[in-house]
Amino acid sequence: MSLRAYLTSRVFFFQILAAMAIVAAIAYLFFHWITYTTNHGQEITVPDLSKLSAEQAEEKLASIDLDYIILDTVDFRPDFPKLSIVEQEPKAGSKVKEGRKIYIKINADKYTMVAVPDLIEKTYRQAVPTLEAVGLAEGTITYKPYLGKDMVLEMRMNGKKLKPGEKVLKSSKIDLVLGDGKITYEETVDTTTVDTTQMPPIDGQ
Repeated sequence: MSLRAYLTSRVFFFQILAAMAIVAAIAYLFFHWITYTTNHGQEITVPDLSKLSAEQAEEKLASIDLDYIILDTVDFRPDFPKLSIVEQEPKAGSKVKEGRKIYIKINADKYTMVAVPDLIEKTYRQAVPTLEAVGLAEGTITYKPYLGKDMVLEMRMNGKKLKPGEKVLKSSKIDLVLGDGKITYEETVDTTTVDTTQMPPIDGQ
């Protein structure tokens, strides 16, 4: 049989169909295997780990074939238990594959110490943002006679006078003593007025 006759024969046609069927079967089995090994379509919902300890999170994640890595410890947050999880990535409710690691951040067990900024002779409007910038809060405001109105004269905490640079716990409330602005310039110099009646006589008088 000539090549041309073979290529146009029914035998060659059926051989081509058989080869295509074999290739299709192999492709189907391959993609089915890939789907199975990668858990395609079998995603896991990330649970909410907020306020759990690392040990509790480990148990919860292990039960659904997930793992975790601690990234960092953040400044103490009073609305979370000590050493509990405050942040996680991916977020709760996200869909992930089996074995995915969840990255978490842990709450510190106490506030850190910060230095009291120098607020002396600053205005009240300047003082409050400066306190907040270092993690401190405004406490009780009292006034005392002073030429400058709303000028910071003292910083106190629990009745104790503070010096700039002293260390206190972050989020502490700092009481401020401000000037009331009711003393006039003339009153401030009264104590320096010279009593001329006590001066010795000038020669020749």
